[in-house]
Amino acid sequence: MARRTLEYACAVLVIGLLAGVAGAATTLLLHQVEHLTYHYDFGTLLGGVGNSSPVRRALGPMFGGAVAGFGWWMLRRSGDVPGLTATIAEHRPIQRLRMSIDAGLQVLLVGSGASLGREGAPRQLAAAFGDLGISRLSLTARDREILLACAAGAGLGAVYSVPLGGAFFAARILLNTWHPRAVGTALITSSLAVAVASPVTHFEHTLTWPDPHLSYLFVILAVAIAPLAVTVGLLFDKVMSMARPKPQIRSWLLIPAIAFAGLVTGICSIWWPELPGNGRSVLTVSVSAGLTLSGAAVILILKPLLTAVFLRMGAVGGLITPAMATGAAAGSLLALALNHVAGTHIQVSALSLTCAAGVLAITQRAPAFAALFVWELARPPYWLLIVFLVAAFAAHGIRLLRERNRSRRSDIVT
Repeated sequence: MARRTLEYACAVLVIGLLAGVAGAATTLLLHQVEHLTYHYDFGTLLGGVGNSSPVRRALGPMFGGAVAGFGWWMLRRSGDVPGLTATIAEHRPIQRLRMSIDAGLQVLLVGSGASLGREGAPRQLAAAFGDLGISRLSLTARDREILLACAAGAGLGAVYSVPLGGAFFAARILLNTWHPRAVGTALITSSLAVAVASPVTHFEHTLTWPDPHLSYLFVILAVAIAPLAVTVGLLFDKVMSMARPKPQIRSWLLIPAIAFAGLVTGICSIWWPELPGNGRSVLTVSVSAGLTLSGAAVILILKPLLTAVFLRMGAVGGLITPAMATGAAAGSLLALALNHVAGTHIQVSALSLTCAAGVLAITQRAPAFAALFVWELARPPYWLLIVFLVAAFAAHGIRLLRERNRSRRSDIVT
């Protein structure tokens, strides 16, 4: 018993350290691809896109898409890359090499401007590294499931510097449990991973936030905005589900198809430089109140559509940050419209993130994770975490009521 406990403790440390390495590696690769695509040396992707020429904006994502399409064509010739969540839950062996290559192709595509999330790559790479690191330890099947899920969550936490978000992702979304052993492992591994990756991923920005005395107003707004978040979140889910090809595309058509998706994104970025990338640029301009009313409306439509186009063409990538960006655009649109029509003075940054938390709660079916992730990512004052929690749980509650009513109507009909 003592030996098993010692081996598990060692495994927890190994998982945390290797997940941090995976997060740092994917971040470094992403930055290199971004700098090469848009020809800049310092600053954010938004600045790099904004300062690049229209030709580079249009052709950069196209070339990146062609290279990634070629890589996936070669990789999928021997079969699809298995999903990480199902692999862990069903206790199947981790295909380390295939998942690592797939992760690298995701980073290449997102770095060149694809409208997809980058969080899938570090999750896969962290799980592959972690599986190799604990392969010689005597662990039970349940211990291995917990550790690999925590590796995936820690990889997510590492790239975004969100230790609590990474831990909640592992415990609530991948493992669906509040068991102390799983939660404790997730917290330790995610914190270690964030610390290891921090020299590469550390990023701070100073923003202006609402006065704490207005907290009651924003709690009311969080409840009021929940129906909008539910609508946007459900539409986002439906569009992404319809976009995914079944079965996955394996032919050489991946090359021109993903290149075409990149070209469409690149052309759109000539007028809206916030569109390339995982959605961080949209969050940046939303939080800094840099969106106009028309700009928010265009991004609300184009961001999910471009994400769906990449999925339809056979690309693979995360959906957490695209969903957040869509929610932030919806919140910004509402705040700007109210300020313009009703003459109010609602702070756009707070309302955009509140809606982002609500939308993420719908797409991930995990309101606590959604609120924590958005709060850790933006680092606003602590009291806004309560606002995000209210929005996330209100949206989640509306969705549950909607599903329950639909189930009752179905029972009545049958």
